[in-house]
Amino acid sequence: MSSAESTVDKKATEEVKQTTEEVKDTATEGSKTFGSAAEQKNAFAMFGGAPKSKPAEEESKKDDDKKEEKKDDDEEAPESPDVHFEPLVKLEKVDVKTNEEQEETAKEWKERGTGDVRFLKHTDTGKIRLVMRRDKTLKICANHYIMPEYKLNTNVGSDRSWVYNVASDVSEGEPEAQTLAIRFANSENADNFKSEFTKAQEVNKAAFEKK
Repeated sequence: MSSAESTVDKKATEEVKQTTEEVKDTATEGSKTFGSAAEQKNAFAMFGGAPKSKPAEEESKKDDDKKEEKKDDDEEAPESPDVHFEPLVKLEKVDVKTNEEQEETAKEWKERGTGDVRFLKHTDTGKIRLVMRRDKTLKICANHYIMPEYKLNTNVGSDRSWVYNVASDVSEGEPEAQTLAIRFANSENADNFKSEFTKAQEVNKAAFEKK
């Protein structure tokens, strides 16, 4: 081999080596530019773009399936049928007799309420009327003038209760004849009521005669 051929071969070998190194450097730079798969995943995760892991995707899919099943059950739920239970024991209607079927009510007491009784005297006419209001509701249950002809009688022999007839009581709105009974807690209060009732009759007698 001549000296010229040796020089050419050496030069060609150096060019091939240089080309190989350039290709290797280019591959290395490309790897640095794009990074590994793990580095790319971490980079996506920093910006919220990391893909869901397989277990998370499966869990999300299960939740969606459950919601869809529940929706279908709600839409297709059948109406509850009417349920009827027969009683174990049947009770027959029994007519209760009071032995009053052949009688008519001649008089019946109706309780109007409990409360305070007052004698109110009109400042102009001087006439006195009796007014009673129920406790709590303050609804009027007795309202009438104490006329001279009214007479107090003991109620079924009680020493704390009086009964009398009224020609015109307006507690219900319209004047109406009533038989009223009033009962007190003790005989002392009953006697005081009778005393004031008699005094009011005397005052009203004089007041009505002035017409």
